[in-house]
Amino acid sequence: MLDESKFQRWLRTALKNLDSARGDLERGDFNWACFKAHQAAEMALKALLHGLGLPAYGRSLSKLLQRIEEAGLKASEENMKLAKSLDKLYVPTRYPNAWSEGSPHEYYTEEDADQAIEYAKKLIEWVVERWKQLEKG
Repeated sequence: MLDESKFQRWLRTALKNLDSARGDLERGDFNWACFKAHQAAEMALKALLHGLGLPAYGRSLSKLLQRIEEAGLKASEENMKLAKSLDKLYVPTRYPNAWSEGSPHEYYTEEDADQAIEYAKKLIEWVVERWKQLEKG
């Protein structure tokens, strides 16, 4: 049985995170835009899992996507690549000790942020499409 309420709650959070990432991109806070893109995709994948009544834990997008596949919803190889690319942005975008020297904001570019936002957007769109298919039965 699908849980529309949980799905929508998590999806709204994903969309707000994506909007926040866009704001960071506009301000030039590229590392934060990258991190929030990861967060947006994470919330979307968790929306799908929660909507299906399944456990949604962890931070790895590729592992969350694997759990979704185990539930019977096939993800494309491209989606897995997007998830793995975003997975690489979870820690080093925030912690200075992830780098041998300098701070995270010194390592991310506008292009990085733009790409991360695009990847998150694609994963969110995939989640919404899967949910619509599930609702149709």
